[in-house]
Amino acid sequence: MADVTVDQVEEFNNKQKQFRERLVQMKKEKEERKHQLRNILFLSFFFLFCYASQPMLSPQLPGRPHTDNMPPQAGQRQEAQMKAAQKQPDRPEGLLTNLIYGTKEGRELDAQLEASFSAVLARGKYVHSIVFHEVHPDKVDEYVDLVGKWYPRMASLEENKVNLVGSWRTEVGDCDTFVHIWEYQRYQGYHQSLHSISRHPDFAEFDRKLKTLIKTKKTSIMQEFSFWPTTSPRDLNTVHHLWQFANLEERKVRREQSWSVEGWAETVHKTVPLIQSMKSRILIPMPWSPVA
Repeated sequence: MADVTVDQVEEFNNKQKQFRERLVQMKKEKEERKHQLRNILFLSFFFLFCYASQPMLSPQLPGRPHTDNMPPQAGQRQEAQMKAAQKQPDRPEGLLTNLIYGTKEGRELDAQLEASFSAVLARGKYVHSIVFHEVHPDKVDEYVDLVGKWYPRMASLEENKVNLVGSWRTEVGDCDTFVHIWEYQRYQGYHQSLHSISRHPDFAEFDRKLKTLIKTKKTSIMQEFSFWPTTSPRDLNTVHHLWQFANLEERKVRREQSWSVEGWAETVHKTVPLIQSMKSRILIPMPWSPVA
């Protein structure tokens, strides 16, 4: 951590501000594109509706909610409400009823989770892989030189259709371990990217050299949660949280301040019993890492 200085807090905060402003701008542009697409689809549907004859229109089935133009989350909520109503008929709300059967909202939530855990929590648009390389201590410099050239190069090739989210080295924790996160366009994009990269003329030499520098390699495929604004990927029953701080002192201050945020203590209280094990490490971004 010799390259981290105490005077970097202001610089870090400025970068964080720029990063978040860029996120807001990207979200705004995304919403504008969705709005334009929605208008186009509406006009197309309108003309198709006017042109088609009445008997060709699909009748609405009785008792089934109309979800054609609803976002997936809204449709899932209505599906959950129907399932909850089917499982538990309407009952007068009361302390004893809620104690025996659970609240109406709770029954709907259970039905929604049963419908599709992944659809409720994961965006589904992107798939991430997180790669851990445990490097031989005397090979770290060679590893940094090799990967620092290869990874950005592969990410820059349009035909690979892959985004390098970030690369870090472990400073506190499993030392000499490097962490890399890649972003793909769904699972289909994951397969296409691997296929494209593995057929690059220089891949065989890179792979051969890499195997001489590392002791172990671990890869997990994950999806990001839908309620997080940036990448916070997860694999099976494992959640990876990435927290950015200017330095360790800033980390200490921010963690202490978080207890004054409304809802944080309750969140910790409710989530700790759900955790079987937890592992923390301090990561330092590599020079080529987009997320730094």
